[in-house]
Amino acid sequence: MTVHTDPAALRPATGLPRRGAICLVGAGPGAADLLTLRALDRIRAAEVVFYDRLVDPAVLALIPPGTRRVFVGKTPGHHAWPQDRIDAAIVAAALSGRRVVRLKSGDPSIFGRAAEEIAAARAHDIPVEVVPGVTAASAGAARLCRPLTERGLTERLVIATATCRPGDDWLGLADLARPGTTLALYMAMNRLPEVQDQLRRAGLPDDTPVEIIAAIETPAEARLQTTLGRLSGDGALGHPAIIFVRIAKVAAPAAVPVQA
Repeated sequence: MTVHTDPAALRPATGLPRRGAICLVGAGPGAADLLTLRALDRIRAAEVVFYDRLVDPAVLALIPPGTRRVFVGKTPGHHAWPQDRIDAAIVAAALSGRRVVRLKSGDPSIFGRAAEEIAAARAHDIPVEVVPGVTAASAGAARLCRPLTERGLTERLVIATATCRPGDDWLGLADLARPGTTLALYMAMNRLPEVQDQLRRAGLPDDTPVEIIAAIETPAEARLQTTLGRLSGDGALGHPAIIFVRIAKVAAPAAVPVQA
């Protein structure tokens, strides 16, 4: 195994007859057997893999020996690899003629910063592909054995994040918390009091059921069943975690029989 931490080791080489390609691969939430067959194929064919902090070791173990590995992980508040540096590194590797896999936890298209990396590849006329992965909402619901939607109760699924770019205002939850909705909240564990307050302001009662599942499909997986009223006090699970709030449809009033 070769682990690189400096993109200088991957600067474009000269004299190579071919241009490489970039593939954004979803690694899923944890367990390696949740990878798609296409994801596994791209990982095995890669010449260099750039991987995130949350990619499970069991997934990394599928990278062939000798394939270059570059850790580009971020931790909350500590970004040794800001996005522009990642973009530059994967582009440099592809321009050197390498088959590049950008391995992301979950699904690349859901809060995975895929747009910036796709744009960087296209700006250099590099072929780019996205291989979807199992996102945390799907995996978490499966682990809880609870469907994300239920006919007649929750017929709308809303995936939202509580973490925005620095300086951006969080749009909040007031317009999302409507009857008939399952809310799946990503990256919200640091804002539980605010989540609780906004949902209350949206009219949800304190007995609204809330489920949290952390470290999905890993040995550290943890679960919590609580209510909106107890959320800020009970929700002390670690990262990463997803919060489910199920807002059932309001039952229609019974029809009043018309007197003849």
